[in-house]
Amino acid sequence: MELHELKPSVGSRKERKRKGRGIGTGNGKTAGKGHKGQNARSGGGVRPGFEGGQMPIFRRLPKRGFKNPNRTEYAIVNLDTLNRFEDGTDVTPVLLVETGVVKSEKGGIKILGNGSLERKLTVRAHKFSGSAKEAIEAAGGTTEVI
Repeated sequence: MELHELKPSVGSRKERKRKGRGIGTGNGKTAGKGHKGQNARSGGGVRPGFEGGQMPIFRRLPKRGFKNPNRTEYAIVNLDTLNRFEDGTDVTPVLLVETGVVKSEKGGIKILGNGSLERKLTVRAHKFSGSAKEAIEAAGGTTEVI
């Protein structure tokens, strides 16, 4: 195969429909908009959520609860994930991001006690669950809240 023989796969490229360009096209005259009415007009149509004057669903349903805009979302790391590091490693948020365990340390990192830890590590994080702290110390490691 040569460069000049390359072609897009069949059906991957499609010409756009040119509306309102004569009756022979099948999309002339009203250009697929039907006859008159709000949606046939230029700039016509209704806003999102409009139900023709009926009380919209977002106003019919009761509002409940509260979502704290200042809530901190922690990146979660389980104990069994920490087994990838060598004994005596200083596990920091920067190291966790570099090794791809978490995407970013922006909201903080919380260590949870899921799984078992077989390594002796020094773990520095923003938060620890009680079981995680116990397990790390039981394995001979130390925990440090940043």
